[in-house]
Amino acid sequence: MSLRTPLGRARGLGSAKDGSSHWWAQRLTSLALVPLILWFVFSVALMAGADYVQFLEWVQSPVVAGLLILLISVGLLHSQQGMQVVIEDYVHGEASKVLSLFLSLSVHVVLGLTGILSILMILFRG
Repeated sequence: MSLRTPLGRARGLGSAKDGSSHWWAQRLTSLALVPLILWFVFSVALMAGADYVQFLEWVQSPVVAGLLILLISVGLLHSQQGMQVVIEDYVHGEASKVLSLFLSLSVHVVLGLTGILSILMILFRG
């Protein structure tokens, strides 16, 4: 007994075999974001009342800079994956779907590069 429709069997259409890997990637990024966001919130809360120089000194720590880069990377990857699902589900028309996916990916890449370069500039330049 097959769950495929006769038309699907005739056309050879079936699972694209990439949905489960996307689902797992989104779950893993959300799991990784939990401790990163908790660390970030508590760290920023502890810096209440700090001035600009103290904040720069905090970011210049290699561990903090690495965790911030990880937070930006994982957060934007998770965001991009979520936007991809929304666009694929709710944008109709192949051209507008492809354009929306391209724009979403482009915005996420630009934001990621900007954030990571900013942290690296603070880390190495001061």
